[in-house]
Amino acid sequence: MPNFKLINTQLAALLENETNLIANLANASALLNDSVDQLNWTGFYLYDSKKNELVLGPFQGHPACMHIAMNKGVCGQSAAQRQTLAVDDVTKFPGYISCDAAARSELVIPLIKNQQLLGVLDLDAPVEKNLMQTCRLVFNLLSMN
Repeated sequence: MPNFKLINTQLAALLENETNLIANLANASALLNDSVDQLNWTGFYLYDSKKNELVLGPFQGHPACMHIAMNKGVCGQSAAQRQTLAVDDVTKFPGYISCDAAARSELVIPLIKNQQLLGVLDLDAPVEKNLMQTCRLVFNLLSMN
């Protein structure tokens, strides 16, 4: 099981004194991808309010979909509903967008600041039912001070 307290400490050190969003998201995705077992894609989609869509941001993994419409796929639904979605078997998710054929489960966490949608954190795993435990662990990480 990943040591999320250590990951949180490492992430804080990586982000300290860095104000560039892309650099921070790149390091966050790399750290999560390296630290959590059984992930095959870890990254961010950023919300483009002018086009009302998610646009691919920094990630670790295979090439990915570059644009995701709101309410489409797991990421688009999570963003539109502003709710975390944990999907045990993506093949059974209505409207699933298959960017990586190896993905079997997915966790998407909307990123919201001051009631404004910024984007989503997307975690994919090559095994079914893998991400519920990760979901709880990521929430613990995000709630740490």
